Amino acid sequence: MTDRTLAELRADVREFVADELAHGRFTPMVDCWLTGWDEAFTRRLAHRGWIGMTVPTEYGGHGRSHVERFAVTEELLAAGAPVGAHWIADRQIAPSLLKFGTESQRRRLLPGIVAGEVFFGIGMSEPDAGSDLAAVRTRAEQVDGGWRVRGVKVWTSGAHAAHYFICLARTSPLDTSDRHAGLSQFIVDLRGPGVTVSPIRSMNGSHHFNEVLLDDVFVPDEMVFGDIGNGWLQVTSELAFERSGPERFLSTFPLVAKLADEPDLARSSPAFGANIARLAGLHTMSESVAHTLAAGHDADVAAAVVKVLGTTLEGDIADDVDVILGDDVHQPELARLVSTATDQRPGFTLRGGTNEVLRGVIARGLGMR
Repeated sequence: MTDRTLAELRADVREFVADELAHGRFTPMVDCWLTGWDEAFTRRLAHRGWIGMTVPTEYGGHGRSHVERFAVTEELLAAGAPVGAHWIADRQIAPSLLKFGTESQRRRLLPGIVAGEVFFGIGMSEPDAGSDLAAVRTRAEQVDGGWRVRGVKVWTSGAHAAHYFICLARTSPLDTSDRHAGLSQFIVDLRGPGVTVSPIRSMNGSHHFNEVLLDDVFVPDEMVFGDIGNGWLQVTSELAFERSGPERFLSTFPLVAKLADEPDLARSSPAFGANIARLAGLHTMSESVAHTLAAGHDADVAAAVVKVLGTTLEGDIADDVDVILGDDVHQPELARLVSTATDQRPGFTLRGGTNEVLRGVIARGLGMR
């Protein structure tokens, strides 16, 4: 795809966003990909062909490139648009289904994802396990016709509104010499028997995270995801999509954009120019990962680098604008964005794997440990 065509695509998205704003269909928000659940907005994006862009046409998708998808998602994130409803399904589940799913699973789930009608969560993290996914205690036991799953998952964004999540569970006893062995994944119906979704509320009272209790949940054989025992390889592949995208450095971009509209405030920020430069660098790095994934290559280490640097920057932006705004009562819109950013800030470096853990991933990938 030529640079000119890509620029035209970005212009189309910006025109769409401007029209949405003009009609009052959304208000720009911080962390829009996590907290902005708006199914009507998602359906309008789907109608424009901007969900499932990289999904082959045989599954209802659009057969476009990862770079084109990157351009669309970057524009939507920069605008603070409410993309949360389809985000996980489009970013992570669709490419994982194409890589590891059965033909039946692809035909059953991908058309709904592309249409903005089927929503997913992620069932990885657990209490007391944190970013150490090899420590998960959720277990799956084989029974006639399928598997029985028991355990608890936390930080499952959107599980209260999603249809499914992909659950990581242990299917064989822990081998202390190889903690990554014996893990498997399952597509779990979040509205099925034995599933209880309980809200985890943020300090400001908002609700987008959840705890999911799996009490002897039956998963039929046709909803086993990938190969039994191959869960660790699959999860690490999925995490490359989760960690490398523009959402890892643009969660607080609406703050930067709003600050740029207030030149006096922007000039009072010693970090404003440096943060713009950091954003530009991360844009290039993240786009490079999109090219790598498009070529079918692994990008685990590069994705971890983007995640560590990007989420650190997101927090720095929140802190910087919070300090320079102070008690200024004449900037209500900026104050609203800052309030959300400071509330969400602790999660920036936690979700998708803590930055401390990812530094270890980077060191190992570079042969340093």
